[in-house]
Amino acid sequence: MNNVQKQKRANKSLPFFFKDEFKVSFIIIFISIILLITTFTFDIVPPILNRGIQPATFPKGLLVLIIFLTSIVYYLSLNKPWKIQKRLPQSFFLTLMSFIVFIVISKTLDFFLAISLLSVFVSYCWGERRIIYLILVSIIFPIIVFIFFETILGLRFPPGIITNIYYQV
Repeated sequence: MNNVQKQKRANKSLPFFFKDEFKVSFIIIFISIILLITTFTFDIVPPILNRGIQPATFPKGLLVLIIFLTSIVYYLSLNKPWKIQKRLPQSFFLTLMSFIVFIVISKTLDFFLAISLLSVFVSYCWGERRIIYLILVSIIFPIIVFIFFETILGLRFPPGIITNIYYQV
């Protein structure tokens, strides 16, 4: 009889604020809100010195996006709880190593080339095997990033093999 009562208590679910999904989401959102509040203390750049958008606008937008996406991930985790894994997948460690390779390539060869290689490698590591999609990711994603930074933010990429061709033409 005691075993049955203990088993019933063991199967009783924890309150939402004790679950890992909530803890992780709360920490991310809490830190993002603190950082978002600090962006309101940034100085406003005079229009004559401003290239693109105001310096505080990009971090604000990025932090709001992080908060929004974290909320979506938390909501989805309510329907489908996270799997408990004893080890992280190998693709996680390959992705971390690819960031180191990204830094080396972007500093020595070209930032645009590094974005292309990183996007293909990470897509491949996490399971994409269709060559056509990998080629599209390696071309379309860096172009979108380049256009976003060049036109909307008004920032230039550092000099490199591919970017020098673009800036000289």
